[in-house]
Amino acid sequence: MPISMSECSFSYRRRRPVLRDLSYTLPPGRTVLLGPNGAGKSTLLGLCASALRPDSGSVTYGDLSTGRRRALPAFRRRVAWMPQQVEQVQGLTARDQVAYSGWLKGMPRREAWREALQALDRVELADRADDKVQELSGGQQRRVAVAQALVHDAEVLLLDEPTAGMDPRQRQVFHQILADLSKEVHIALSTHDTSDIANSYDSVVVLSDGQVRFSGTVVDFLSHASATATSDEQRATSAYQAFIEIDGAISW
Repeated sequence: MPISMSECSFSYRRRRPVLRDLSYTLPPGRTVLLGPNGAGKSTLLGLCASALRPDSGSVTYGDLSTGRRRALPAFRRRVAWMPQQVEQVQGLTARDQVAYSGWLKGMPRREAWREALQALDRVELADRADDKVQELSGGQQRRVAVAQALVHDAEVLLLDEPTAGMDPRQRQVFHQILADLSKEVHIALSTHDTSDIANSYDSVVVLSDGQVRFSGTVVDFLSHASATATSDEQRATSAYQAFIEIDGAISW
């Protein structure tokens, strides 16, 4: 995934920097970001999506830089962003909302309307296209949000805590959809759920105090697990503890 951060620093309202002089390139394929609260996961994704601007340094995707105003429309067509809090427009159907997102990205209205149905089909919601978004389940609303990100043929999909509030069955469906989408787009997401790392991702990034503590393949990450860990979830949790341990326990 050619989204690169070069010597990026960022702080909120002149507080202590969340990220300081971070240089990093997100891996290709499916990448999961792990780390404690306040580690910088959401900030990193926000910077990579151009939703945030670095105080210093640069964020680039190929030859497009978020620091160049004229490059932003092209950057945002290629890099899609789903924040942790997804706003629903009251009264709109799923297709309406997805088409509206495409229009905001610069697509002609007719094209946005046509492609909205295709985007919903990609997240297995074409049969709910005419249903009001607020009538859908929480997991389905998250999938509508992914369709909103995909409607303009993005090449990179950035997701901040996309499975928050989903039950195990909803998470399983969501991960399978992402697995299918990864054949078409690069995906990076933050999560607190380590239960399906071995089967759902290609790479793992562990953040703490605004710095990358680990970046590598899932196999490399799990190799840091304790020998006493047996299940995939136990191994993922143990490996995570190997990089971040606070007061003897994991702090998400």
